[in-house]
Amino acid sequence: MEPIKIRSLADEALDSVVAAITSGEFEPGQKLSESDLARQLGVSRGPIREALQQLEGKLVQRSPRLGVRVIQFDDDSLEQLFYLREALEGMAARLAAIHAPPGWADEAERLLRRDETEIREAQARGYRQHSADEEFHISIARASGSPNIERILMSEVNYQLRIARLKSSMRPGRAEEALRQHFDIVEAIRSRDPDRAERVMREHISSARAYRMANIG
Repeated sequence: MEPIKIRSLADEALDSVVAAITSGEFEPGQKLSESDLARQLGVSRGPIREALQQLEGKLVQRSPRLGVRVIQFDDDSLEQLFYLREALEGMAARLAAIHAPPGWADEAERLLRRDETEIREAQARGYRQHSADEEFHISIARASGSPNIERILMSEVNYQLRIARLKSSMRPGRAEEALRQHFDIVEAIRSRDPDRAERVMREHISSARAYRMANIG
């Protein structure tokens, strides 16, 4: 048996704020009020303050005059984040084509079928980063067999990349396009074709980058 993990209110508040920012509930540049967050989450301001301190420089920025705001990227920083994601996830897909364990592709396809369901349910809201979509990319990082790639993609860099790709994922038709690309990635990894796996992953992320950079604002 594993030891029971006791989570503090600050830990719970941290998870809630991260989820709200990376899902787009809080927009880049939006001011975050400790008192408002405390009221929404039903806790005192102490855990909220601690959570925001942990996120400074990662998902939020603090300034003397403006207070705490959701991190906002300029055009150059945004584009660099997409290039970083393209390089990291492209290499993750290449390595996964070599190291993915037996049965990984079947499990990945089950995730994508779940993503299809989530897409249909969310069509009225527009395509956002569904849980199955996020799990799919994480599963490739884990299947790569590279602890360093997995660590980077699962760190605060991952949070920032999720913000960067959020609006690019909302274009009409992007859901279906992304899903087709995901199936192509799975097939390349299943076929143990590293070159193709890296190429289709890079194309997948490049298409999101191109759209996002063409629609800044």
